[in-house]
Amino acid sequence: MRTELDQFLAHLRNERQLSDHTISNYQRDLLALLEEFDQTNVKDWKDVSAHHLRSYITGAFRGGKSGKTLQRHLSSIRTLFNFLAREGVVRTNPAMEFSAPKSKSTLPDTIDTDQISRLLAIEAKTWHGLRDRAILELFYSSGLRLSELVGSNVQDISFDDCTIRVRGKGSKERLLPVGSKAIQALTAWLKDRVLAPRAKNIDESALFISERGARISARNVQARVREWCRRLGISGRVHPHTLRHSFASHMLESSQDLRAVQELLGHADISTTQIYTHLDFQHLADVYDKAHPRANRKRREPE
Repeated sequence: MRTELDQFLAHLRNERQLSDHTISNYQRDLLALLEEFDQTNVKDWKDVSAHHLRSYITGAFRGGKSGKTLQRHLSSIRTLFNFLAREGVVRTNPAMEFSAPKSKSTLPDTIDTDQISRLLAIEAKTWHGLRDRAILELFYSSGLRLSELVGSNVQDISFDDCTIRVRGKGSKERLLPVGSKAIQALTAWLKDRVLAPRAKNIDESALFISERGARISARNVQARVREWCRRLGISGRVHPHTLRHSFASHMLESSQDLRAVQELLGHADISTTQIYTHLDFQHLADVYDKAHPRANRKRREPE
């Protein structure tokens, strides 16, 4: 069974060309499944039934796994069995016979425009400050994922068109607009980029580098965002994805164009983007009162 699992992972890497991060998730999910089969004495993929898989998912749910995690596990299993069916190893996909439990839906964390303005006004007189402001501006300007930002290269930026080309999930590329403030911050950063304080060699391709000259890591970016929020007294759990969520939420509130926000975020399914359609009731009530000719509840008709 492990041999066929390794063949499946090679298929994801070589044929589908998925990212290392995505392949690692598949591998982790499916190795956990194999451990379950070792305990239940299942020796061949042909012997796996819907009952086996349902028991595995149910046990993981009782063990505290979230519905979102189990939905991903089940998706990994379904994709594996589709591959095994294509290769003639199995005839059917038993993972298609049931669904994973659902988690209670939660809204993404966002910060308001005032907090965004404070965060983007950080002092940028040092090498680190110039880099960090450019990172924060680019996150909020274009709604990048963390992996997209750390993977960006200098040549991905077009200063003539004010755009950036990013590689998203599944190595899919998309072209995104970059706002004028972000362009200014990037221009200032690139002037000082080669002056990394502890660098012996500079990664010439990477848009953002560490002080040692290597491409900046995701963990480093996360730490810098937390540090600036701490310095500025911005409360709550703020991380790079919070800036992406805030970008999407503010764009949608202003434009009401769900399809455009979907394209900007690089979501394959518009249902993923729909989570940003939340607007608090007070905002809706204010818009209603201002826009509808008979809506103002504070105004009384003359007697």
